[in-house]
Formats: sequence, C-alpha cells, structure tokens
Amino acid sequence: MYTKTVLTGAAVTALLMTALTAAPAAPMAPAAPMAPVGRAAAVAPAVPAAAPSGTVVLGACGPGRLCLWPKSDFRGRPWTHELATTDIDSCVALPPGTSAQSLANRTGRPVTTYQSAECGETGEFETYPGRGTWVPQTAYEVRAFKLWER
Repeated sequence: MYTKTVLTGAAVTALLMTALTAAPAAPMAPAAPMAPVGRAAAVAPAVPAAAPSGTVVLGACGPGRLCLWPKSDFRGRPWTHELATTDIDSCVALPPGTSAQSLANRTGRPVTTYQSAECGETGEFETYPGRGTWVPQTAYEVRAFKLWER
C-alpha cells in the first residue's frame, strides 16, 4: 500500500511553524506582524537554514510557477514552468529521458501529472490543487503535465 503526502498552504504553514519553534533560539531582530492565518498561503514564508532531523525542507518555488524536481524531497535541479508561458489544457512533456519525483504547484490552477510522456490516461495520473501544493514524493515518475483552467 502506498501513502501519498500532499502539503497544502495550511499544512506548509504548520510545518514551518513546527520547524521554527523546534529550532534553537538565537538573537533576532524584532519581527514584523504576522499575516492572518487565512492569508498565510499568499506570502512565501522564510525557510530556516537547518530543519530538525526528519523534517522535509520544502523546495523553493515562486508564485505563478509549477516546479518539478528529479528526486524526492525536492532534491536536484528543478524544472520550472511559469503560468504565463505554459499553454493551458495542453500536454507538456519533460525533456526526453527525464522524470520528476517531487513537485510544487503555485500556479493558482489545478495541474495533472502523468506517468506517460504523452499525458496518456492508461498509466498513472494525479491532479493537484494550485493554491500552494508541495508533494515531496509522487506515487510514480512524472513525465508530463497539464495545467487546467480553474
């Protein structure tokens, strides 16, 4: 049996708060007021330099982008696709011979990832929401994706 881990905006905020409170205390400058919880997903929080043992550090992915990493836990050099330069409802294949094993979707649109490089639905596929979703380990090697209209 496979357990899928998907981190949405609220989960990311909770994970970062846990990592920040578990980190050793260090002198800091006064902090700016925090955004209300409902708006936390709209602001990219700072990630601590060192996370506690066993904690996955989220991969950096800017707003309006889909980021795909070749290895699990956001390791390796990511492929990034901007919403402004990616066709909606079109199959976008990763470079031939490559695949992704983790992703972050910050496009604001749902994205479907495919095991098939042709976006075939005979293989595995999964759709992820677009309001800040981080997936440290996909259930299969992603070879293509489609961004959808809301």
